[in-house]
Amino acid sequence: MFSNEVSDKLKILAGAAKYDVSCSSSGSNRQNNGSGFGNSIAAGICHSFTEDGRCISLLKILFSNYCIYDCAYCINRKSNDIKRATFKVDEIVSITVNFYRRNYIEGLFLSSGVIKNPDYTMELLTRVAKELRIKEKFFGYIHLKAIPGASNDILKEAGLYADRLSVNIEIPTEPNLKLLAPDKNFHDVYSPMGFLKEGIIANKEERKLFRNAQSFVPAGQSTQLIIGATPENDMQIVNLASALYKDQKLKRVYYSAFSPVNDYDKRLPSLTQSPLVRENRLYQADWLMRFYKFTADEIVNKNHPDLELEIDPKLSYALRNICQYPVDVNKADYEMILRVPGIGVRSAKLIVSARRYGKLNFNNLKKIGVVLKRAKYFITCAEMNEGVININPVIIKNKLLEAPKPVKKVGVLTQLELFSKA
Repeated sequence: MFSNEVSDKLKILAGAAKYDVSCSSSGSNRQNNGSGFGNSIAAGICHSFTEDGRCISLLKILFSNYCIYDCAYCINRKSNDIKRATFKVDEIVSITVNFYRRNYIEGLFLSSGVIKNPDYTMELLTRVAKELRIKEKFFGYIHLKAIPGASNDILKEAGLYADRLSVNIEIPTEPNLKLLAPDKNFHDVYSPMGFLKEGIIANKEERKLFRNAQSFVPAGQSTQLIIGATPENDMQIVNLASALYKDQKLKRVYYSAFSPVNDYDKRLPSLTQSPLVRENRLYQADWLMRFYKFTADEIVNKNHPDLELEIDPKLSYALRNICQYPVDVNKADYEMILRVPGIGVRSAKLIVSARRYGKLNFNNLKKIGVVLKRAKYFITCAEMNEGVININPVIIKNKLLEAPKPVKKVGVLTQLELFSKA
């Protein structure tokens, strides 16, 4: 399908892109007008699930893994002796179009090492998006990395052709960023974030007045934080994420567990195992802020600066604030029901809707989708009153952490048993 040269570049630059996790739900609605191909419809990408249950994929590559910077945590740092490659604009355009027509992908995520300078690199990424939109009439999803330090004029043009832009902060505090990436600073990161935020707000107002006005970064912007490369606690990270959502209007903050790809650099911690559990807890905390109406200081604070690794942050909050429980699901407001472990957003909405027709019992809650194994310690309903509930947080935590006893199903063989008997 491609020349050997392009295939070699694809292997190198697709592998080099795996460390950038700041791509998932698009939230974009760039519809095909009938003159081209592809659609980007309010959906997730890169092997993630959409709101309507679809799982779609994304071509995720770097334009180049050459870089003028020497960041301690990056495999593509200029001092590393690795295979280097750089695409041409038309090569990425051709790969994207061919892969899309073969139904391999539904969009493009394009990042890059910094070649020559930020403006030069950002201009190359923008040219790829522009050619896909104008020349190839491609209406699929496009996510571009916004290079910190690039000029506003180039970012503005990029925003007219990309669905989403991401400006990666990488290290949560500036002193530690300067330690591990001396060529970078927070000003170069926050400046484009602020510019994009204002541009998105202005574009929304313009489109209210002029329906045919060209959209500007319709899926918003995102960023990535590397977790574990520097000693920030979870309170610092969660507070930073909260501020980014509030002040910069970001759509997503992504968390990437530090991977010791440059273990020779003494500025980096020595890890025997990547802190994936911590990354997962941060995503759960992020979810609580975005969808469960929690504030950052309710999740982590000076008394509890780090998330518990044994249990999720919602359960941790409930056990630390046990005086607020049990919650009467037949009387409590929606916001309080959301704070019950085992009750999700959909279940909470169904509870508020269903209880208008009669008092809910455990059987009703089970049908609604409440995880009663967790929720039963924190709720009352038509079958249980507050006086008979044990709400000792230590007992509850121990019970929930108990390993479930294996259930032996008579006459049913496990997959392992089937193979062993073959």
